[in-house]
Amino acid sequence: MEHVTEGSWESLPVPLHPRVLGALRELGFPYMTPVQSATIPLFLRNKDVAAEAVTGSGKTLAFVIPILEILLRREEPLRRSQVGAIIITPTRELAVQIDEVLSHFTKSFPQFSQILWIGGRNPGEDVSRFKEHGGNIIVATPGRLEDMFRRKAEGLDLASCVRSLDVLVLDEADRLLDMGFEASINSILGFLPKQRRTGLFSATQTQEVENLVRAGLRNPVRISVKEKGVAASSTQKTPSRLENHYMVCKADEKFNQLVHFLRNHKQEKHLLFFSTCACVEYYGKALEALVKGVEIMCLHGKMKFKRNKIFMGFRKLQSGVLVCTDVMARGIDIPEVNWVLQYDPPSNASAFVHRCGRTARIGHGGSALVFLLPMEESYVTFLAINQKCPLQEMQPQKHTADLLPKLRAMALADRAVFEKGMRAFVSFVQAYAKHECSLIFRLKDLDFAALARGFALLRMPKMPELRGKQFPDFVPVDINTDTIPFRDKIREKQRQKLLEQQRKEKTENEGRRRFVKNKAWSKQKAKREKKKMNKKRKREEVKREGSDLEDEDMQELLNDTRLLKKFKKGKITAEELEEGLLTSAKGPIRTAGLGTSDVEGDG
Repeated sequence: MEHVTEGSWESLPVPLHPRVLGALRELGFPYMTPVQSATIPLFLRNKDVAAEAVTGSGKTLAFVIPILEILLRREEPLRRSQVGAIIITPTRELAVQIDEVLSHFTKSFPQFSQILWIGGRNPGEDVSRFKEHGGNIIVATPGRLEDMFRRKAEGLDLASCVRSLDVLVLDEADRLLDMGFEASINSILGFLPKQRRTGLFSATQTQEVENLVRAGLRNPVRISVKEKGVAASSTQKTPSRLENHYMVCKADEKFNQLVHFLRNHKQEKHLLFFSTCACVEYYGKALEALVKGVEIMCLHGKMKFKRNKIFMGFRKLQSGVLVCTDVMARGIDIPEVNWVLQYDPPSNASAFVHRCGRTARIGHGGSALVFLLPMEESYVTFLAINQKCPLQEMQPQKHTADLLPKLRAMALADRAVFEKGMRAFVSFVQAYAKHECSLIFRLKDLDFAALARGFALLRMPKMPELRGKQFPDFVPVDINTDTIPFRDKIREKQRQKLLEQQRKEKTENEGRRRFVKNKAWSKQKAKREKKKMNKKRKREEVKREGSDLEDEDMQELLNDTRLLKKFKKGKITAEELEEGLLTSAKGPIRTAGLGTSDVEGDG
């Protein structure tokens, strides 16, 4: 492929519409980036495109502009209900961002309607909006778009509407497949016409993307755009203006180092990544209390309805911290992010690169910092080799304030903080155990005591990973944590009501057990004798038929034998023996020709 450099929009072989050029000038884009100058002419010459370019290189305009130009050049104008272009993207935030960029252009072309379909909204309202206003250009996440194709009962025949489709774009294609949307994508492709232009845009060309290229594109032109000054043989995927740093510190020092850093960079804008939603909830709450004078916002994938509002609010901030998971790692363009902070390294190396790419975008500078435990330091070498991503060491600050006692005091004062901390610790350990780079991130090497101190836990949680381990270096609080109240009085009242209900149920259950003990011994003995006779008859029938015992019958016999042995040894009472035998005798009902699940529980 020939070398492509930046150029002016007027230099394109196919001239752009004057109003498109006007919108570009209004947005402050006087020149094309390499990915734009490589992709747009091919799209406009009716080629399918598979483009790979580093994050922050301007891929959104590389498909938004061709979509508009192709639709403007249609012989027959689109009717309100006809769909001319679909843009599919993996996350709500990225979909909102693309919809916003697109709206800057479509306001100059009132003949085009656009619609946004994402999760977290009422699908019925989406159907009504489309039927009323149409949607010549759809920006959507895969799950919601697939759902819309199946809403014929509500009067939306989307399969008929997309027969006029000219352009399909899959943005962050590698992420779409990585997040498990492959089935949805294949389902959607089945509804779309074969005669269309298709564009795949991603920062990495994985084998799954290659498979999708073969399945969904006809004779595609492959584009791999490197930044100016980067050797053609290089595989570097981070912007050249990005300064990448790492800091090595112990698990119980990391939080203090983070707070110190944020307090010294109050006037800047930060993205702060954690490995799990529970960690975002916990540390977001902690930072709100301990980093004063800074706007702290939290965003993760389990949020249903607040995500869009938080995302749009943070984009407008001049300074602040967005505490988030990898839901914000791909394709998101937040203006003027100064630092990307990775409190927890991501589960795979490509996610590391995408996180860093939220800063130093489209010609701007930026910095990134990842916190590593001493046992994880070899990750730096791994990134340099695997991702061609060199990191510079940043030394930890000495004599930082110890804020962990304050965090523990917050947990003692409010059960909500205590529970968030426990959930965060458990989720972190579980995520760590699944790390892709398990040779470096080894669960067995974790110092759980130091980690628990770093989370400011009041006691160790009960979880399989800690079973049988002793932690002499961790000192739990000398109180019963069940007595810690919620600061929210309504929640505490509900908790007390639930505890009282549990106490009543326990008392009632004990009463029932006492009642069983008073049953006549003669009746218990009669039932046992009847049970034995039934078993004997069953064994004789099986023997006569010449077949082996059914698995369930054998299990029943074994269970009864164990119960009788326990009774003879005095480990259980006669009443408990009877209960056990009766429970075993009931079992699931079995009927000829039906599995146990077919009739189980029918009474």
